[in-house]
Amino acid sequence: MDNSVSHKIKEESVELELKQIKEQEDGSGLEQMTRSENEEQRMKGKKIQKDKTLKQCKVCHKSFKFNCGLTVHMRTHTGEKPFSCIICGKSFNQKGNLISHMRTHTGEKPFSCLTCGKSFNQKHILNCHMRTHTGEKPFSCKTCGKCFRHKNDLNSHMRIHTSEKPFSCLTCGKGFNTKRNLTNHMTNHTGEKPFSCITCEKSFNQKGHLNRHLRTHTGEKPFPCMTCGKCFNQRGSLTSHMRTHTGEKPFSCVICGKGFNAKRNLTNHIRNHTGEKPFSCGTCGKGFNHKKKCSLLTVAPHFSLMYLCFSTYVIFWLTCLPSRKG
Repeated sequence: MDNSVSHKIKEESVELELKQIKEQEDGSGLEQMTRSENEEQRMKGKKIQKDKTLKQCKVCHKSFKFNCGLTVHMRTHTGEKPFSCIICGKSFNQKGNLISHMRTHTGEKPFSCLTCGKSFNQKHILNCHMRTHTGEKPFSCKTCGKCFRHKNDLNSHMRIHTSEKPFSCLTCGKGFNTKRNLTNHMTNHTGEKPFSCITCEKSFNQKGHLNRHLRTHTGEKPFPCMTCGKCFNQRGSLTSHMRTHTGEKPFSCVICGKGFNAKRNLTNHIRNHTGEKPFSCGTCGKGFNHKKKCSLLTVAPHFSLMYLCFSTYVIFWLTCLPSRKG
């Protein structure tokens, strides 16, 4: 069969499937109901009667206003996925999820942002996107009050308070509070550095690290302090700086209790207790507990960077460089 004919038949099959699903939804939309106000109004318009008593799940005891909500919820326990994609065979527990998935095959993106025109294949993704324009952060942490645009971001944040780390590295066993952090960590084992700087060709294992590095070339400092106006090239640097205004010191030494406004300052301080000196002079071998006590210097174009102690640094400039100039 000709490829163009086969492709056309597949497109028609997808369109027919979507049409059938939507027709079924119009007739029995109860399976898609949620407890949102808009959905409740729609259900009232269809004269759906609301039970006086809540329906409770016998497994986890979660309650629902409608039988249909309980029916859909029960599939999370049973694993039932009665709605299958005719293209790839992937199954879903709700008809609406199947409809959204079908758009990945058709390329349909019916939900457009009125501000920037960007289109999406799901309405809830559009709603999340709109918050980048409005600045709305409707999900707040009940522990510290921090607000987030997306519920998933709040869920990840909550693990900071609970210390939950559900994502574990299969290689070393280290746990992480988000899947993204685990993915980034895995590159430490594989050595993969897929993100390269087009200016100096330096490579990084995370895109965020590359973006941060690029600002060293462009001089861009997109994170301004709203209090004093000082700008920073990293969001983390701004966060640490803000604590100089608020006086907040969230990082405490477990040995002496001293507080610090930045984690790196705590790390340097801890070395005063442990005696660790990870930075050494490349010439005399003297060790130091943090980088600031060394001067980073390129001795020659064909030599690698070395950490030099201050005395060696001075001697180098007084003796070596004049002779090199001569």
